[in-house]
Amino acid sequence: MSLVTEQAAFLLDVCKLIQKANELGFTVTGGELFRTLEQQQLYIKTGRSKTMNSLHLKRCAIDLNFFIDGKLTYDVKVLTPLGQYWESLNPKNQWGGFWRSFKDVPHFQRTV
Repeated sequence: MSLVTEQAAFLLDVCKLIQKANELGFTVTGGELFRTLEQQQLYIKTGRSKTMNSLHLKRCAIDLNFFIDGKLTYDVKVLTPLGQYWESLNPKNQWGGFWRSFKDVPHFQRTV
């Protein structure tokens, strides 16, 4: 699959994820989708990221903000149903809340 095809499939799954979150009572706002190489280097330098292989560089990762009753939450337990749903949509989809070494709860990506 071409990168454009992967990006398009990723965004369709993001739409489904946002709809599911809404059905579960969350309000969702956008975080970060695309990063430049310079921005990723800055994130490495400041410790905000641990890799130069971020799928944000390919527009196949997104950070989303989830609110319940107007309060922002990144609680892994609260968001696990969304992480499970995300990963059920496609075997290439990964949720950062399931990562072992580094939890990145607002992060959803599609491996390419």
